[in-house]
Amino acid sequence: MEFEPVIGLEVHAELVTKSKMFCSCTVVDSTLAAPNIAVCPICSGMPGTLPVVNRTAVEIAIRVALALECTVNPTSIFARKNYFYPDLPKGYQISQYEDPLAVNGNLAIQTSEGGQVIRVRRVHLEEDTGKLTHVERDGKSYSLVDLNRAGVPLLEIVSEPDIHSAEAARAYGEALRAVLRYLGANTGDMEKGVIRFEANVSVRPKGTTELGIRTEVKNLNSFRAMDRAIAYEIARQSKILSEGGVVDQETLGWSEARGATYSQRSKEDAHDYRYFPEPDLPPLVLEDGWVDRLSKGLPELPHARLVRFMHQYGLNEDNAWRLTTDRELADYFEQAVDPKSQNVVADAKLISNWILGDLFSLMNTAGITMDELKVAPRELAGLVKMVSDGQINQSSAKGVLSEMFSSGRSAVDIVDARGLKQVSDESFISDLVRQALSENPKEVASYKAGKMGIANFLFGQVMKKAAGKANPQVVRAELERQLLQ
Repeated sequence: MEFEPVIGLEVHAELVTKSKMFCSCTVVDSTLAAPNIAVCPICSGMPGTLPVVNRTAVEIAIRVALALECTVNPTSIFARKNYFYPDLPKGYQISQYEDPLAVNGNLAIQTSEGGQVIRVRRVHLEEDTGKLTHVERDGKSYSLVDLNRAGVPLLEIVSEPDIHSAEAARAYGEALRAVLRYLGANTGDMEKGVIRFEANVSVRPKGTTELGIRTEVKNLNSFRAMDRAIAYEIARQSKILSEGGVVDQETLGWSEARGATYSQRSKEDAHDYRYFPEPDLPPLVLEDGWVDRLSKGLPELPHARLVRFMHQYGLNEDNAWRLTTDRELADYFEQAVDPKSQNVVADAKLISNWILGDLFSLMNTAGITMDELKVAPRELAGLVKMVSDGQINQSSAKGVLSEMFSSGRSAVDIVDARGLKQVSDESFISDLVRQALSENPKEVASYKAGKMGIANFLFGQVMKKAAGKANPQVVRAELERQLLQ
C-alpha cells in the first residue's frame, strides 16, 4: 500500500525586542551571557507580581501576521497554559489559545514540483521558557536552570496540515524564516535557538482524506534536522501501518547522532494544559488605525521580490531565490545593478553570477556576513563591467576581486596599480599574431593540413608574447583570419 504524508509545522520565533514580553528585563543572548543575569520577580514567577504587555512585541507580531496575509483580530485574549517543567518558573506559560492575535493566513513556497500556497492557521503571542543545561560530572547527572530566556517575546506560527513532503516542509520553513528576517522580527540564527520548528507528522493511505494519528517532533533547530526527522517519521509510520500496526500519538525528540526519533512523552491535547484566561492581563485591544498604519509600512516581501527579480532582471528562479532569501543580499544586488543601463538584464545576470559565485566563495571562506563586506555594490558592478568591456580578463578579475575583498580598494585602483588592463588594439595584436605564426611554421602547416587543435597552441604563443594582457577574443579572431590567408 502506498502512503501519503500529511505535515503541519509549528514555528516558535523569538521577537527582536529590547525587553521581555511582560517585564522590563533586558533580552540577552542566552548563548553568550552569564546564566540568570536578566531575571526579575516577574519573569521568575514570584507571587504577587503582575505582568505588563510589551507594545513593541505586539507591533512586530502584527507586522508578521500581515505579511502572512492573516486576519488580525482587534481583540485577543492571553491565557495560562498550565504544565510543569523545570525551566518554566511559574508552572504555567502565558500564551494565547481560543482568541489568538491573528488567523487564516497564507505563505507561498517553491519546490521541485512548482509553486504551492500553505495555509497559516494562527499567529499568536506568548513568552519563552528558560533553558536547561544537562551535566554529567563525577558519575552524577543533573540539570542547571538558566532563566535569561524565560519571558522573552515568542511568536508561534501554526500552519495547516497542507504539507506533503520533507522538501515542502523545508521550503515552508525557509520561506517563513526569510519573511521574519525581512521584517526584522527575528534574526533567523537557528544555531542560537531563536527560531525553532516542531513538525506534526502523520501518514494515510494515498487517495484517502481522513487524517492519520500524528506524532510531534519537537525543537528541530536546523533545516537539515527537519529534513531528516520528517523523512524518518514518514518511513517509520509507513512501515508500522503496512505491517498492520497502529501509530502511537506521542511527542518525539530527534537524535542527530543516531538519525532517529525517540519518544519523550505521550502527546498532550489542549485539555491537558487546562487553558483559562490570564486573570492578571486584560484583553489585548488594538487601537483604531494601528493595523492599517502597519500594513502600509510593510517592505516588499521575499516571494514578491523573487517574482520581480525574474521578470525585471531576467534571472532564473534559482538565482532569484538565492538572492531574495536575505534582504541585505537582495538590496546589495539591486544597488549593484544600474537601472538606467541599456543592458540592464545582461548586466544583472552577470552581477548575480559574480555575487553568488566568487563573492560568496570569498565570504564563506572568511566566515563573514553582508554587513562586514568591504566590497561596495557599485565597485563590484565596476569590476564586472571591466570584464564585459574586455578591459581585463576573467582570470585577472578574480584576483582583483580577492584584493577588493581583503582591502576594500576599488577595482580601478587595483587594475591600474597592477597594470592588468587588456590590450585590444587590433594592429598591435595583428603584429603579435604574425610574429607567432612566423616562429612556428611547422605548427601552421599542421593546422592547414587539418589538425585544427594546433590553433590552441598558437593562441597560447600569442598570449605569451602579450604577457597575458591581450584581449582573448580579439586574439582568436585575428589568429583565425591570418591562418585562413
